[in-house]
Amino acid sequence: LPPPEPKVQQKSPKKSSSSMPLCDPLGLCQYQTNKLVRIRSVRLGSLKWSLNGAILLFICVMMLWNRKYQEFDLVVSSVTTKVKGVAQTRLPGVGNLVWDMVDYSGPSQDKNSFFVVTNVIITRSQKQGKCPEVPHKGRVCHTDNNCEKGAWDQQSHGIQTGSCVRFDAMKKTCEVSAWCPVEAKTTPPRPALLGAAENFTVLIKNNIRFPAFNFIRRNILPQMNDAYLRSCHWGSDPLCPIFRLGDVVREAGEQFSSMAVEGGVIGILIEWDCNLDRFMHRCLPKYSFRRLDEKESNRTLYPGLNFRYAKYNLVNGVEERTLYKAFGIRFDVMVFGQAGKFSFIQLIIYIGSTLSYYALTTVFIDWLIETSCYSAEVGQNYSERKVESVPDTQQCILYVSYIDETKLRLVKRSHKKSLQDVKPMSVQERREDARHLGAVLFLLQPAVGVDQDAAPAPAPKGRRPSWCRCGGCSASSLLQEQLCCRRGDGVCITSSPLFEKLVLRRPLLEAVLLHRDPLWAPAGGAGGAILRQCAYEQYISWRLGILPSDTQPAIPSCCVGRITAAFPSPDGADKEPLSSTSTSDALTTCHSN
Repeated sequence: LPPPEPKVQQKSPKKSSSSMPLCDPLGLCQYQTNKLVRIRSVRLGSLKWSLNGAILLFICVMMLWNRKYQEFDLVVSSVTTKVKGVAQTRLPGVGNLVWDMVDYSGPSQDKNSFFVVTNVIITRSQKQGKCPEVPHKGRVCHTDNNCEKGAWDQQSHGIQTGSCVRFDAMKKTCEVSAWCPVEAKTTPPRPALLGAAENFTVLIKNNIRFPAFNFIRRNILPQMNDAYLRSCHWGSDPLCPIFRLGDVVREAGEQFSSMAVEGGVIGILIEWDCNLDRFMHRCLPKYSFRRLDEKESNRTLYPGLNFRYAKYNLVNGVEERTLYKAFGIRFDVMVFGQAGKFSFIQLIIYIGSTLSYYALTTVFIDWLIETSCYSAEVGQNYSERKVESVPDTQQCILYVSYIDETKLRLVKRSHKKSLQDVKPMSVQERREDARHLGAVLFLLQPAVGVDQDAAPAPAPKGRRPSWCRCGGCSASSLLQEQLCCRRGDGVCITSSPLFEKLVLRRPLLEAVLLHRDPLWAPAGGAGGAILRQCAYEQYISWRLGILPSDTQPAIPSCCVGRITAAFPSPDGADKEPLSSTSTSDALTTCHSN
């Protein structure tokens, strides 16, 4: 077989931008697909399907676990509470006092919350009048000049009269117009007076609705009757809506007896996670508890929770009141949740969004092949077949081969140095073309000798250039043409009998051309140009082998001169010294802007 045609980039005339169509309507009727490379390997195939199976399993588990096939709606709810319990306390100077739900629930309740009094400071029999202010934080005086009439501040219990009066045997304070006697005690008693509130119970009624599905439910389930609600409590039944306050505080991680002294805030969280599909219907409340305020007295100002209220009455026609500073626990009921129902649109969206996960298999296997973890030879072959590089016209990569070196050099064109002196970017092994070698062995006759058809080597004209090492190169003003066949001084490659047989032998070149075109025949001067181009290609295939698609071969000056002498142009251009005109079709160079 004749040798195959090597890859040589041919120059084509530049088309003006005006000749290019601005819009091609037929381009819309085209379909393009990505280039794929198939590798027959049991290991890679097994790895691929294992990874795809793992990704599919992960997608299915996440879809079922998070119910990604459903459409969701957020809950809309309302909450009402009812606290029950009775406690008896003994107050100094008052005696035994029974507290029912009216007494310990406070004056009012906020939305979705309720308050339970656990401790109290009582100031009895207060009347409108004048009395000494409590000596708190330096509020003492010595004379009337220390008291300003009409003055007050945020810590005052009333308005100053301007007099300095005796508070007790040791201290004097400013007199104020207020409810007298003023509240003197600020520290709550320990233990808490209403520690029995731990056994109080609360019934929480929660109505919910999911507007998107027109679904309504309450936490008092249909199977719960009156007898059930009278006997159940949350501690033994997680669905029971009746809670013991001590259990609620304990589940929040607190101790009721210590929290009852100064009070605090407890959150009761009701979560609705509903599945409204017919075969997997589930919509039940789940309760959890946590403390919402800062409990450490040494880490915050004004710890706990307290407020004041009063009870008024008339004694002998004079209005009196009993002032209560109540400490207690506020329970905030917070409802959140969602409901899901099967939606074909959501299922399609989820499947489409998870298809990109399969790209992880391709990324991982590509990384495995292109690194040394698999095989360096397979990785190089795979990269060359899958990726097609496009060279930059302003910075082309040239392949250079020297007869006294076994490896090929990759160099960049330089505007300051000759191609002979440019340092290589990298050095690579030569890739032999097996088909070309078979054709050489077939076409070469029994022994390698001097061919009578080959033209004699012309003597170089003029003085030997400084960059020439073989003595057969001609001078050239173009830096990209200043290339010799040798790196060091020695015999020129054009003197080799194999050069005569492979590059200059006319029957071999004609056989290659006939192999490409069976009807080819030389026509006048055009035949010499075609043979010359074929000789260039034979040299490239012989000395450089198979080249990457993003590089261009460089032919030494001595070889160009020898080929042009053997196959001259009819116009006599080859009679001139080596120049850009005579080598434009031999030495592949980069186009400059």
